Amino acid sequence: MTDSPDDRNAELRELFFESARELLQSLNEQALRLEKAPGDAEAARTLRRVVHTLKGDAAACGYRELSELAHELEDALTLDNPATDGSVPDIALRAADLFGEMLEAYRRRKKLPSTHALRQAIAGFAPKAATAKGKKKAAKTATVRWSEYQQLAIRQALAGSKQVYQVSVQLDPECGMPIAARQMIKVTLAGLGEVLAVYPEEGAPGPRSKLEFALASEKPAEQIRAKCRIPTIALNAAVVVMRAEEPPRSIPVPVVPAVEPDPETAAAPAAELAAEPPRPLSVETTSPAPAASTDNVLRVDTAKIDNVLNLVGELILVKSMLQQALSEFSQRFPKEPLRGKFSDAMAFQARVLNDLQRSVMKIRMVPVEQLFRRFPRVVRDVSRQSGKDVNLQLKGQDTDLDKGILDTMAEPLTHLVRNAIGHGIESSEERVRNGKKPQGTLRLSAYHQGNQVVIEVSDDGHGVDVEKVRHRAIAQGLLTSEQAARLSETEILDFVFRPGFSTAEEITELSGRGVGLDVVQSVMQRLKGTVQIETEAGRRTTFRLRLPLTLAIIQALMFRVEQRLYAIPLNTVLEIARAREEDVHQVDQYEMLQLRNDVLPLLRLGRPRLPGVDSARRKFFVLVINGGDRKFGLMVDELEGEEELVIKALDDQSISTDLVSGASILGDGRVVLILNLIALLDRFARTRPDGTGSQRSGLLLSGTDRALQVQTMAGGQA
Repeated sequence: MTDSPDDRNAELRELFFESARELLQSLNEQALRLEKAPGDAEAARTLRRVVHTLKGDAAACGYRELSELAHELEDALTLDNPATDGSVPDIALRAADLFGEMLEAYRRRKKLPSTHALRQAIAGFAPKAATAKGKKKAAKTATVRWSEYQQLAIRQALAGSKQVYQVSVQLDPECGMPIAARQMIKVTLAGLGEVLAVYPEEGAPGPRSKLEFALASEKPAEQIRAKCRIPTIALNAAVVVMRAEEPPRSIPVPVVPAVEPDPETAAAPAAELAAEPPRPLSVETTSPAPAASTDNVLRVDTAKIDNVLNLVGELILVKSMLQQALSEFSQRFPKEPLRGKFSDAMAFQARVLNDLQRSVMKIRMVPVEQLFRRFPRVVRDVSRQSGKDVNLQLKGQDTDLDKGILDTMAEPLTHLVRNAIGHGIESSEERVRNGKKPQGTLRLSAYHQGNQVVIEVSDDGHGVDVEKVRHRAIAQGLLTSEQAARLSETEILDFVFRPGFSTAEEITELSGRGVGLDVVQSVMQRLKGTVQIETEAGRRTTFRLRLPLTLAIIQALMFRVEQRLYAIPLNTVLEIARAREEDVHQVDQYEMLQLRNDVLPLLRLGRPRLPGVDSARRKFFVLVINGGDRKFGLMVDELEGEEELVIKALDDQSISTDLVSGASILGDGRVVLILNLIALLDRFARTRPDGTGSQRSGLLLSGTDRALQVQTMAGGQA
């Protein structure tokens, strides 16, 4: 059973939208590069190449308006030397924005945005006289030369001592699908070697009665000619060898007057475009890549990868059940000879399963560079809008991050970057008065720290005025003067994440509406992460975002608190100590334990200690946890052991506390809750030493009542 044409066209369009996003990002990057280095011919060539690819891909999908606009921009960029024209980057960036809006309109099947303003800008950049002269020349001449990019590819192939052929194919006049015929011939030639150039270009106006190819191949000319003779598609083919000492020759083509009054912007009919089968879409690089390189890349929907990862998780649950059954079998039949064979099979299965798990997880991990690469354009636009000179520095782009987290973090990071430029970095004049360099610096960095990914947004601006935040919080009725006096600097800075809170004196396009940083807080809470502010008046501000490595499978340490079963990632535990209640000391209402030469702050997960001799002698375990730049101890009653756990996310209807990041099912059917150490540490840092905080009542008991219902409903015994 074959797919219907509608299904194939839908698949082609989805592939186009995905590829077009990469093309637009490349368009932004090359325009910014050309803006910083006017005269960069390589950036100008890459810019034209990206627009050319977008034009052809849009035409293949039947998006005529986008293809025509890209065609006009490409014509303007092919003037003598656009690299030296200062208006090119601005036009290219405006085009990237408009192309993005058009793609979104195509995807959502909405009305297309107006292209009039951009067309006027393009027309102003490319004088009408030059355009008219080019049209007359094209109408009179009977030969058309290879494009600049095609000539470059041919020269490089000839310089590399490759055999290059010029293949001319005459199409059958009775062929009803010339675009499909073109694709079929191209695929046939690609099977014989590397297709370096094609004329006419895809999406170009006019008839397609004759096709010209430049082919690098080891095959003999007669074999190439024979392969091109396709019944009902091609009448005949001519194959000529190109010489290294000669430049690529002009190609004679029949000149047929175009039906449209403006052949430069005409496009193929939509019905004809829709008939073309799907083809690979990719961003062209600065040098022609081998044809086989794209064969090693496969685009897969993330939902399919998630499904495989879930199945791996189920296999791990089955492994735990088998290990439990094998343990019971060994106890019941200790002398059974089959016991050794079962153990060997289980060990082999566990090793293969671990390799499978790591391989699937690596598929989901992508470098954070995919997230950071969009911010040079954001910084450029916002700094221009605010009249500031800002230099962006990126660090740690090769840090791997889960694809789901990466996509979710785009919006909050954009808010932080805009906030740093709008609120933090001063104008050049103010910076000079304060003894700073005129140009401000904004840094984006990412790195791994333990079981977390840390992303920092730093600027060398005037910092956050803590007292101003305090007074604004009082003025907005968020707290009283007495409450504000008792809060620490860290707690005061947390108010900037409240919805509607802003310290800006006036409302502008960048700031003053109180919208932005509350989005950061809500996203971090959803990801079970935290955001921290470090500021130094007059010098700097750093927003530090800590994200858990939300991998679906972890090696965990399980323990009990008041007969309830919990787990934490094993790689966060530095050591395990044993202590008595009488060893715990109160320091400003905080519980501390002297561990060798260190004083360790403690988090009591259960109920507070009751007075009495028996209570003072009660023993407990202390899990020494690495919390980034701090260490603290978790007080637990019993240790249950290590286990490989499959994390199952819990929605807000199942659990109402942020202290639990997920749950898992053990091989014997029990349910274990996985603690969110980031939230635990954050709760500990926010605890007030006045006897009313969670230090006196136990952290988990007040927040996991509904979480414990999950265990009961699941039938597990905790």
